[in-house]
Amino acid sequence: MKVIICGAGQVGWQIARHLSGELNDVTVVDSNPELVRRATETLDVQGIAGFASYPDVLDRAGARDADMIIAATHSDEVNMVTCQVAHSVFSINRKIARLRAQSYLNAIYSDLYRRDHLPIDVVISPEREVANAALKRLRAPATFDIETFMDGRAQLLGVQVEDDCPIVNTPLRQLTDLFSTLRAVVVGIRREGTLFAPEAGDQIFPGDAVYVFTHKDDVPRTLEVMGKTQTKQDRVVIIGGGNVGLTVARALEKGEARIRARVIERDRARAEIAAEALERTIVLHGDGLDAALLHEAGVAQADAVISLTDDDKTNMLAAVRAKAEGARMSIALVNDPTLSPLMEPLGIDAYINPRATTVSSILRHVRHGRVRAVYSVGDAEAEVIEAEVMGTSPMAGQRLRDIDFPEGALVGMVMKGDKVMRPAGSLRIDEGDVVTIFAMSDDVPEIERLMQVSIDFF
Repeated sequence: MKVIICGAGQVGWQIARHLSGELNDVTVVDSNPELVRRATETLDVQGIAGFASYPDVLDRAGARDADMIIAATHSDEVNMVTCQVAHSVFSINRKIARLRAQSYLNAIYSDLYRRDHLPIDVVISPEREVANAALKRLRAPATFDIETFMDGRAQLLGVQVEDDCPIVNTPLRQLTDLFSTLRAVVVGIRREGTLFAPEAGDQIFPGDAVYVFTHKDDVPRTLEVMGKTQTKQDRVVIIGGGNVGLTVARALEKGEARIRARVIERDRARAEIAAEALERTIVLHGDGLDAALLHEAGVAQADAVISLTDDDKTNMLAAVRAKAEGARMSIALVNDPTLSPLMEPLGIDAYINPRATTVSSILRHVRHGRVRAVYSVGDAEAEVIEAEVMGTSPMAGQRLRDIDFPEGALVGMVMKGDKVMRPAGSLRIDEGDVVTIFAMSDDVPEIERLMQVSIDFF
């Protein structure tokens, strides 16, 4: 597949890293020659320095025979014009654009823009993706990461292992015997900053961050086995009343659970906008790091405090202060992935990486064929791929024990019809089955070969 990626920033670079690593023909376009040079020197990609919306620049990037264009520059207008030029001048079939401004998003989602007027096949809103990620964290307070698969029937949970976890120092192969009816599989472990796919003889130790696949009905028991308990979220404090914070507050108001939320916003104009937009949520104007204001917001009694400002350090400090004031759980929005190792020492329970959520969302729309979902784990260190097994797949008709999976890949769940099952060596994989696989980034191409999911493209 030939792909043009416009924008060589954090998101564009990560997407280029994924797609070039899977042997696609990738060209990166950016107006900053330094970013283009970084991409071409570190990745197996071609680079063009220039404005992505210029027809001559796209022509030099190979737009005449490109299969897809991903417009992920920092400018909404450039991204929209780039997709228009790609459609009108070069007839590129698949066009994905990242858009931030709410005005554009409201118009597009309300169907005021028709595809023949604004030819964008997929619109990615980083703010909406981050808001959705924040809501997922709030719904599963015992986890630091969560994603849903198999039409909602299975979940990937990220759980921090503490000293009181019942299964520490237990080989993973013994868990099947100890919990024979539990539909759960440990597929990834992060230990001392390194993520890996464990083997059957590996053990879980305190301090590990564990990724476990589980049937949705077994989530409470899985968390119990991991030493966690699910608690109801009745009181939530949101620090930051911008677009992300406002979206989260609106969703909490509309939710079935009667959650009492309060918003703290430093900018008076934004605070007034939030107060007018929300019905039951109290909006406080002031600094989210102010101890007196946090006390007024009821942080000490809060079940969760989520900091969603546009400044990483403010979010981290606010989360730390909230925990110090008595909040049961703290979540921070952090753009810089190099800060993630600080979360555990600082006592921050969970964090949201906008880049990872945006990259995962875009990758979900890049692949074709039988791929149903793609989720990027950590700093693009691994992927979870959910796909339907094709009749031509080397997996079809084989038992799991006989399939030659790479060392960095583990099957999470298998769905036959509408029944979700824990993988076992004797389980036969048939055409039409849906399989979720956790794979380290280097092993993704081999997994795609096994599942026959990257033969045809949009």
